[in-house]
Amino acid sequence: MELSSFKPGSTIACTIVKAPRNPDQEATIARLMRLDPASKKGLRRAQNLRRQRIVIYNRGNRDWVKREKPARVVRVEVGQNWSMPFTLDKVGDLKSISACIEFKAGK
Repeated sequence: MELSSFKPGSTIACTIVKAPRNPDQEATIARLMRLDPASKKGLRRAQNLRRQRIVIYNRGNRDWVKREKPARVVRVEVGQNWSMPFTLDKVGDLKSISACIEFKAGK
């Protein structure tokens, strides 16, 4: 489906049909996958839990913070699908990875 047929504010469903060829495409796909409402909720929950488990210790009479690694909520693999709101600022990203993903109108 053409990107020009989507209206801003509508929801689009995306599916990975081919593995990305380089790390830049993989990073772009992962960034767009994080816009899925379910992924956003998981990232927000993981961030809140990390804040609760933060460890502050004293080193040289100064407070230091031991931070946990951030959660990896999305995985870029063939067959993964997600939905996200379509806005015009995402058109460039979607065009750059159009060889790897398939677009459909979402619900």
